Amino acid sequence: MSLRLLSVASEVYPLVKTGGLADVAGALPAALEAEGVVTRTLLPGYPRVLRALERAETAHDLGDSLFGHPARLLAARAAGLDLFILDAPSLYAREGNPYSGPDGQDWPDNAFRFAALAQAAARIGRGLLPGFLPDVVHAHDWQAGLAPAYLHYGREGRPGTVMTVHNLAFQGQFPGALLTALGLPPHAWSVEGVEYYGALGFLKAGLRLADRVTTVSPSYAAEIRTPEGGMGMDGLLRSRGRTLSGILNGIDTGVWDPATDPHLAASYDASRLEGREANRAALRAEMGLAPDPAAPLLAVISRLSWQKGMDLVLEAVPALLRHGMQLAVLGTGDPGLEAGFRAAAEAHPGRIGARLGYDEGLAHRIQAGCDALLVPSRFEPCGLTQLCALRYGALPVVARVGGLADTVIDANEMALAAGVGTGLQFAPPSAPALEAALDRLAALWADHAAWRGAQRAGMAGDVSWRRPAARYASLYRELQSR
Repeated sequence: MSLRLLSVASEVYPLVKTGGLADVAGALPAALEAEGVVTRTLLPGYPRVLRALERAETAHDLGDSLFGHPARLLAARAAGLDLFILDAPSLYAREGNPYSGPDGQDWPDNAFRFAALAQAAARIGRGLLPGFLPDVVHAHDWQAGLAPAYLHYGREGRPGTVMTVHNLAFQGQFPGALLTALGLPPHAWSVEGVEYYGALGFLKAGLRLADRVTTVSPSYAAEIRTPEGGMGMDGLLRSRGRTLSGILNGIDTGVWDPATDPHLAASYDASRLEGREANRAALRAEMGLAPDPAAPLLAVISRLSWQKGMDLVLEAVPALLRHGMQLAVLGTGDPGLEAGFRAAAEAHPGRIGARLGYDEGLAHRIQAGCDALLVPSRFEPCGLTQLCALRYGALPVVARVGGLADTVIDANEMALAAGVGTGLQFAPPSAPALEAALDRLAALWADHAAWRGAQRAGMAGDVSWRRPAARYASLYRELQSR
């Protein structure tokens, strides 16, 4: 028997993306099909989303029932996804970043923009569209966090609800005075409801009121229950007990496949690793690096932020250069870190190249051309870039936190002997520990057979959505059976 799922997300790859949430929301529906789960994804009608629709028809005219904003629901299809689009021009008809304006500041009406998304989800969940009555509503991150709340405080009879937190650092907190304006009842204002230290907490509401809570790796699920990793919500998350679980992310192995990737200079697979040499040479040329095939080529593909440990990479530049390594950086973020990488590239031409921005094609070429990928995050719910590196035969060098600890097997002596090591882990997330990991990386690079063994072990691993989709489907069916 099939199960009907409404997935609610503020971004979905390839239609709109600022981070890993979009990759998950875009790839999971196809993997769930094999589990008998029929998914429709509810997404805001940003201009770039509306332009990408292959076909669309009005499923329901909402009038001005969403906080006075004229809106309609479109039933649409794009990029292989079945979608409901919340077309509300006064809320979403804004180019650029979906959350902030040209000045980089959050849109001042974000509370209403994403409460409207959650309100639409709740109405679909209660039968607004006769052709699609979901068994489960799955809300992703704070932007969808009020969906479980609206369903919880509504009339009797509702679908099951799942809340997934992709990064606990982003919580969606707004003035408590908005409670009534956002259509929530007075009794929702409590510690058992949507109140969070005097603010109205969108993520807190979902974490408190959803039937099940998930996050994107088992280790992160454990970390966020501690005062050190809980971002102020550890007590709440501990109280959820067995209703909280960690389900590891996967990647779309059709999009990320070095044997068929159209972005690459040459295709290859685990049996034809020599094909990586053409990609190494092409990447050096593209990033302005010296043609030095004997040098290990390291890379960063990341938001440039403190969380991602990018300051640690800058501190480790002398150690990296001392080992004769090169570095290719792709990312954007904190202006100080951007300036630091720009200065490092200018100070070491031919050894360090930096592209400050984001380019999806270049991200693929870096994965195919680098020898090792640096992911020194201070905390990391799951991480997807290290999964892509494994798929492409690059060795991830990762901090032992969250999903990084769950996905990369440290290539220590015993792991190498057993043929299972896939990268290097280090702890704590500090510059000295990263420098020690670079020492180990240099030694591994000098042992050609061991390096090749680690590459092949990484490429042999299953980083697809197959197993995670089965776990999500099991969770949904538990709720359906209730």
